[in-house]
Amino acid sequence: MQAMVDHTIPTGASRSGARWTLISLRPQGQHAALRRAVAGLGGHVLALSPWRLQRLHGTPVLRQLQRALNCDRVVFTSPAAVAAAASLLPLAEAQRSPWLTVGEGTARALQAHGITEVHAPQRMDSEGLLALPVLADVQGLRIGLVTAPGGRGLIAAQLQAAGATIERADVYQRRLLRLPPRALARLAHSAQPWVLAVSSGEALQHFWQQLPPALQQRVQVHATAVVASDRLSEQARALGLQHVVRAAGPTSAQLVGAAHATLTVPAAT
Repeated sequence: MQAMVDHTIPTGASRSGARWTLISLRPQGQHAALRRAVAGLGGHVLALSPWRLQRLHGTPVLRQLQRALNCDRVVFTSPAAVAAAASLLPLAEAQRSPWLTVGEGTARALQAHGITEVHAPQRMDSEGLLALPVLADVQGLRIGLVTAPGGRGLIAAQLQAAGATIERADVYQRRLLRLPPRALARLAHSAQPWVLAVSSGEALQHFWQQLPPALQQRVQVHATAVVASDRLSEQARALGLQHVVRAAGPTSAQLVGAAHATLTVPAAT
């Protein structure tokens, strides 16, 4: 009979002082919010960014954005999309229709640029966005999607299936990064238990592909994946992760809150 793995926080600490490790797959340079959320909880954030974000510029990008913002509805898929769009034109002067976001972080980013009317779902994922009343009947509407290449394919597909025309504006892109051997070595020697914070399926995929098989096996057994949606839960389980916990949403506070609750409540025997 296989012994159960104990994922509660141990009473001892590692040499660094951390008692558990949160593995962050946020884009390069965007781990600060997770570090603030983990501070004081006895954990350590290990940044393993699978990509960095790069804003797109130039006349074609600006024209794409202008067409998207002139649509009947406009969807911003991330805070990075808001920041990139705001670097191209003043957003507060551009709103002529309902603007929507996938989550509260993107809504706050729009509000910081002077946008007062923002529709954001309580369930912060693509499915929650598509359930908003303002998207209940989109037959014949033009919907702008302010995003990055490869992102939120479900949104565009569902809206097109419901009869909408999509005007896509890719205002930034993800540049893939190689995980250096020293970063993988830090993971191998970091304090356990491990928590893998997952708010992007693409980030999880690119991270997983770069792990050596032996390290994949350790993550499968010893890590708890804290995921931001049911879709991400299915993806994590498909990769063989044995411990998957659903967070209330994708924000740093929600991911860390779910992680800490999991680590401080002993599993039922």
